[in-house]
Amino acid sequence: MSDQKTTSDTRERILDVAERLFMDNGYEATSMRAITSAAEVNLAAVNYHFGSKEALLCEVFRRRLTWLNEQRLQALDKLEAQAAGAPLKPSQILEAFFGTLLRMGEDPSLGGMTFLRLLGRTLTEPAEFIRTFFAGEYAQVIDRYKRALFRALPDVPKAEIVWRLHFMLGAMSYAIAGTDVLQVVTGCEVGDLAGEASCDDPDTVLARRLAERLMPFLLGGLRAPLPQFHEEANKQKEPSSKTV
Repeated sequence: MSDQKTTSDTRERILDVAERLFMDNGYEATSMRAITSAAEVNLAAVNYHFGSKEALLCEVFRRRLTWLNEQRLQALDKLEAQAAGAPLKPSQILEAFFGTLLRMGEDPSLGGMTFLRLLGRTLTEPAEFIRTFFAGEYAQVIDRYKRALFRALPDVPKAEIVWRLHFMLGAMSYAIAGTDVLQVVTGCEVGDLAGEASCDDPDTVLARRLAERLMPFLLGGLRAPLPQFHEEANKQKEPSSKTV
């Protein structure tokens, strides 16, 4: 039992260190030597537990995404059970999907903002192997949530809902990736983005403020007026006022 615990502790320590270094330096710039040095293990230990650097990155994500996607599906199951067959409100669907992720940023045991930043940065420029990995990890969840949105918005073309989900995922990925570019463009400091002074951990406050700002923004985008394309506009005497 002691040997099993030691093996488990070593594995978790490697994952914790890899998560932090991948977030700080990026996947390509993080060497296996840097990971083994910071985790105080030898390369053989990393190879034993993970086999390769690619597999290590996938496992860093898998241990967080497995929990996240289970929570997302449970949240949707609960909402649909309460609705007793009626369509859900779009706000409920977004809260279950995006809100669950943002709450991870407030909990260091779930990776906190370190994991959120790593996820956001990796999603913005994924390597081919991680793109394939994400596709598999997200497939069931995305399918369930798309169908929930289709039912919630029956008058909106399905293609438009998919586009808006795409935009929302992009906004989320950029927002959690970090604020480096935002600081350069706007002159905002991270402290300004986190909100007023607090005795809480700065990352916890940042995650909370991020959720408070981002969730209304995403819902507003989902509810925005439908686009009026040029070829369609020519066929209509008056523009439609229908909104999502």
